[in-house]
Amino acid sequence: MFGKRYAASMIARSAENDQDRRKFLRAAGMTGLGVVGAGALGAFTAGGASAAPLRAAAPVATETSSAEVSDGAVLNFALNLEYLEAEFYLHAVTGKGLADSMTTGTGTRGGVTGGRAVRFESRAVRQFAQEIAGDEKAHVGFLRSALGSAAVSRPAIDLQASFTAAAQAAGLVKAGHTFDAFACEENFLLAAFLFEDVGVTAYKGAAPLISNKTYLEAAAGILAVEAYHAGTIRSALYQRGGGLLGTGLFSTDPKKASVKLSAARDSLDGATDDDQGVVDSHGNANIVPADAHGVAYSRSPGQVLNIVYLTNKAATSGGFFPKGVNGDVNTSAANA
Repeated sequence: MFGKRYAASMIARSAENDQDRRKFLRAAGMTGLGVVGAGALGAFTAGGASAAPLRAAAPVATETSSAEVSDGAVLNFALNLEYLEAEFYLHAVTGKGLADSMTTGTGTRGGVTGGRAVRFESRAVRQFAQEIAGDEKAHVGFLRSALGSAAVSRPAIDLQASFTAAAQAAGLVKAGHTFDAFACEENFLLAAFLFEDVGVTAYKGAAPLISNKTYLEAAAGILAVEAYHAGTIRSALYQRGGGLLGTGLFSTDPKKASVKLSAARDSLDGATDDDQGVVDSHGNANIVPADAHGVAYSRSPGQVLNIVYLTNKAATSGGFFPKGVNGDVNTSAANA
């Protein structure tokens, strides 16, 4: 996807602190740094013609560490989320996930539990799902290429028990019953709704942490695509009249179910009530979840992990990532 010169420039400029430079050097070893190669690495470390000035990253207060958080760490955090979305959508439209060659990297590589092809009833939703699956797969490839051998591997992902836990927390299903995200079109849309809004707020919240303009522009582009996805899923949900599949359901109206899932997300990520379902309190369409100024809201990495770990406590694993995410940004916020 990237030429060696472009990739070398991106990685050189992303090595904003000593910790990252040491990691890149260790990753390079005797065989070079992924797509960059040993020659390019030597050029920027030795201050050659292709070198870029290395600036000290501004200290960032995060739930993970009080130390510096580099651009590379932020993008690896995003890569974990892209693995999750790609696996969800690819399983829904093809019955299988990412190729093994797209899941390697630093950290412990894990498998995927659950997930299967959805029997879509409408052509429109099937095509929505296919397009989004392609985008999410491309996001994984983009971030992996940009990060080179510093990219984290796919962590263990749960697409089965995690959805049931989320649905029970939201009050969609009773205790002892399951929620199958792949059982029907409506269930799929609700599961996608759970992810997409989080993806938008995650990229917006991460933007201030990225100092490299090349990476920031790329993240902004992914944010825009995730917002398109979220709007598509929210619109499709708003148009549904019912049809959730399963036993022990409290409600079979997807619009009302989205409000319950929204409230559950709010209960995990802190005291601020800024998450929104696809309808407002009067039952009117609410396709764009924005504040009074029409601005999308943000989540910190710790708040994002609260939702995907399904906890309001500080934790390093849980929910959709039963063994945690890979990389330096890996701890949810303490919101209990």
